[in-house]
Amino acid sequence: MIVVVGPGAAASAAGDGARELAVQILDRLRAGGHTVAVAESLTGGLVAAALTDIPGASAAFRGGVVTYATELKTKLLGVDALMLARHGAVYPPVAAAMAEGVRTRLGATYGVATTGVAGPEPADGQPVGTAHIAVSAADDTVVRTIALAGDRHEIRRLTVENALGLLLGRLGEESY
Repeated sequence: MIVVVGPGAAASAAGDGARELAVQILDRLRAGGHTVAVAESLTGGLVAAALTDIPGASAAFRGGVVTYATELKTKLLGVDALMLARHGAVYPPVAAAMAEGVRTRLGATYGVATTGVAGPEPADGQPVGTAHIAVSAADDTVVRTIALAGDRHEIRRLTVENALGLLLGRLGEESY
């Protein structure tokens, strides 16, 4: 497959790396008859944008939910309110619950979630650059914690790339 990036190609809001990952992900999802939904906090819709920047994304992309406000993680995604009260939104099990919640609520094969701290200030006792990403399937949910450097834009861009990379890795485990 050839991915055109540069002159003549539409640039992804999340960057060229995210665009290349999104093309591979959508190809694999369509080939297997699978779908994906996303729940975003830290990335504010950039994962959804990276996926929907690709023509034909509607064949595999179910939708996305941006739950920037903590209480919306409970109301829209079913994240346990007590867990959020005890640990805050920047917590690995929150990412897992977000991914599981969006997968089940939007009726997708896979759910992807992002939560973390892009800055400029620490949040929930976590330093700037902390990100938790998760991918949920019916049989398991995988969570990764990453520590990123850079400004707010760079942290969000790298979180998108890492989340898409985690999903692509999960898709690579499936046999089509």
